[in-house]
Amino acid sequence: MAAQVPSGEAALASAKDMLTEEQCRHFHTNGYLSLPMLATPDEVEALRVTYARLFDRRAGWDEGNFIDFAGLNDEKPCVPQILMPSLYEPALRTSALHERCLTIARQLMGPAAEFHFDHAITKPAQGGPPTPWHQDMSFYTRTTTHRTITFWIALQGVSRDDGCLRFVPGSNLGPLLKHRHLHDDPRIHALEAVGVNEASAVYCPLPPGGATIHHNMTLHGADANTSDTARWAYAIGFGVRSPARVVPREFPWNRTSRTARSARFAASLPVRARLRYLVCSALVRLHLL
Repeated sequence: MAAQVPSGEAALASAKDMLTEEQCRHFHTNGYLSLPMLATPDEVEALRVTYARLFDRRAGWDEGNFIDFAGLNDEKPCVPQILMPSLYEPALRTSALHERCLTIARQLMGPAAEFHFDHAITKPAQGGPPTPWHQDMSFYTRTTTHRTITFWIALQGVSRDDGCLRFVPGSNLGPLLKHRHLHDDPRIHALEAVGVNEASAVYCPLPPGGATIHHNMTLHGADANTSDTARWAYAIGFGVRSPARVVPREFPWNRTSRTARSARFAASLPVRARLRYLVCSALVRLHLL
């Protein structure tokens, strides 16, 4: 389902609702939406400059936000990513693109939708490995406060050869599948869903500045990047705060996590916060939380 969305600041001033009723129905029924234009060429170029700066200085290393998503070596990552890049480049939160995404998120989720996270994603050329099928909900922990949707914005053209996203329509309606760490290795950040029926999978190639939006329960993944160009994408998550715990008890696959990212995150905390984090982590591993 492709849809032309107005872009640039003029679009924000021209309409309160940026999606048609048909597009909204498609999203809520199928769990995803593909938009051929969301970011302007100037915005794409600005994001690419920002990415080069962020990854060059390995932003977020000390806090555990610079990670290898699919491997074991954060020092020499096979799929380098930066969690919460807006912490290190605050202008990401004040851009016209951010406001455009928020406008759409509120159309899909209601006026209470708000920014929840962002994510700088890269996949190297000629060898960036596949992104396994997963549901974003599988990464949620007991501390998760929002149910979210994610905008995935292409910073260059993406096809199946580059590793464009693919979705299983209707999987947003559940259930949450069992997940495990990639290669069954708890040191790897990536999770993969078990028992996926991908017969109905839909691929969503995009031009530069195009985007997909998906629900936190929608099964999605991507093939390896076999092209000669690195695949860069900017993900922004918006959500509505839940009145009750989103995850009452930790998912079994998250109880076993032993990533290097977690150790750096713990080390970055003040002493009291670090002690609380380590105690909670121990209780989770003991199945007490």
